[in-house]
Amino acid sequence: MSTPAPLLYPDLEQELATTRRFLERYPDGKGSWRPHEKSMTLSHLATHLAGLPKFGALVITTDELDFAKGGRSNDVDSAKELLALFDSVAGPARQAIAGVDFATLERSWTLRSGEHVIINGPRSAVLRTLMLNHIVHHRAQLGVYYRLLGIPVPATYGRSADEG
Repeated sequence: MSTPAPLLYPDLEQELATTRRFLERYPDGKGSWRPHEKSMTLSHLATHLAGLPKFGALVITTDELDFAKGGRSNDVDSAKELLALFDSVAGPARQAIAGVDFATLERSWTLRSGEHVIINGPRSAVLRTLMLNHIVHHRAQLGVYYRLLGIPVPATYGRSADEG
C-alpha cells in the first residue's frame, strides 16, 4: 500500500460529498438565525463547517496551529460563498491526505491558543478528530437548524425524512 489514506480514512470522500450537499441547501440571507440564544448563528455554523476540511492539509503540512496568532475568517451568508470556501479547502485536504505516508501520520501535531494546548497527538488521530469527526458533528447540527427552518435535510447515512 503506497498510502495509508484508504485504510485510515475510507469514508473521506463520502463525508466531504455529504457535507457539500448540506452546504448547497443553505438558505441565503438567513445567517443571523439561531435556534437558541446560546447557539451559533446559522452563518457562523455553516461557515465553520465549510472551512473544516482545511485541517486535512494543515495537520499534514504543519506541526501546529496557534489560534492566538489570528486567522479567523468572516462568516458568509450564501450557499455560493459557502461552496466556494468548502471547495477551496477540500481540494488541498484531499491532496494532502492522499499523499501522506505512515511516518508523517505517526508524528505529533498540536492545536493551541497561546500556551493553552487544545489538542495534541499523532496526526492520524488528529485528522480523524479535528477534521472528519468535527465535520460530522457540525453537519448534524446544521441538519437540526435546517429542520427547524423547514429546509429539507439531505440524506446522510441512508434516508432522511426528506430524501429516500
